[in-house]
Amino acid sequence: MNYQQYFPLDVVNGPGSRATLFVSGCEHQCRGCYNQSTWSPDSGHEFDDQMVQQIIKDLNDTRIKRRGLSLTGGDPLFPQNVDAILALVKRVKAECPDKDIWLWTGYQKAELTDAQSQVLEYIDVLVDGKFEQSQADPSLQFRGSRNQVIHQLHQ
Repeated sequence: MNYQQYFPLDVVNGPGSRATLFVSGCEHQCRGCYNQSTWSPDSGHEFDDQMVQQIIKDLNDTRIKRRGLSLTGGDPLFPQNVDAILALVKRVKAECPDKDIWLWTGYQKAELTDAQSQVLEYIDVLVDGKFEQSQADPSLQFRGSRNQVIHQLHQ
């Protein structure tokens, strides 16, 4: 898996202060997407154990109270990303059990494959659905278009 950007401190992608990872790879290629640079799975930087260590370190840094981790992109549930994302969320939950995990995907929850659905066991909030330019609404919190749904999976 590759990633485009990592923000150790983000207050836009989810509630509170968060660490946010923008992964590479998306087959939806939604019209009006603000993150087209993430579409190619080969773009960006290699996601390796050093990046995983950095995310864990940032989430555990007591100088800044981060509420959790946000996974966006691209699409974290793009088939080529699923194994790395599953390993990451398992590790975050094991080493940072007090942090929540939000994940944005263009897939709808009901259409996820078995492999993609395994990730849901470890995340707290799923924001699903493709960005639909005709339903775009800048007043929405944590989603870009009215068709996207915020699913509270765990608390």
